[in-house]
Amino acid sequence: MWSWKSVMIPLGLSVLLAGCAGSPSAPSEPEAEAAPPEEVAVIGASREEQYWLPPLFHGEQDEVHYYISRLPDRRFVSAYGGEEHPRPWYIAAERLGQIGEPAIPALASRLDTSDEYELMLVLYALMLASQDPALMAATGGDYVELGSVLDPRHNADNRAVARAWWQRHGWRWQ
Repeated sequence: MWSWKSVMIPLGLSVLLAGCAGSPSAPSEPEAEAAPPEEVAVIGASREEQYWLPPLFHGEQDEVHYYISRLPDRRFVSAYGGEEHPRPWYIAAERLGQIGEPAIPALASRLDTSDEYELMLVLYALMLASQDPALMAATGGDYVELGSVLDPRHNADNRAVARAWWQRHGWRWQ
């Protein structure tokens, strides 16, 4: 005579094994040409979580120093705009711009960098950070107004604009 155990155990094992095997996958299509890893690194869900972050910032200045250290890293970008119109999202520069006024002294200290890519992002971040609403109120609306951003060919002109702004307002952080 058959017991329920003698029927159910083999049946359960065969269902389990069939489930583990999964369904056959479709033949793989050739992968689309991906961007080189030195240009785009996308990990995580949000723009700011698309790259490794330290487990804990001990205040705003830790965050500022972390993002300042990531500015020269060409891999520290993500993309937005979809497949048809991809645009680079410069994570460190954008985040420093969001931090605003507290990031300005560290950004100003990087205006002398010889790395053209880093300088381009320093200038962009400084433009964004100088538009901090509280700072704009204190400066009478004066911010680092760059003519052309995110183009290293304009670094020299943009650096001059940033240095002139720092001459007018840098005393606030000294």
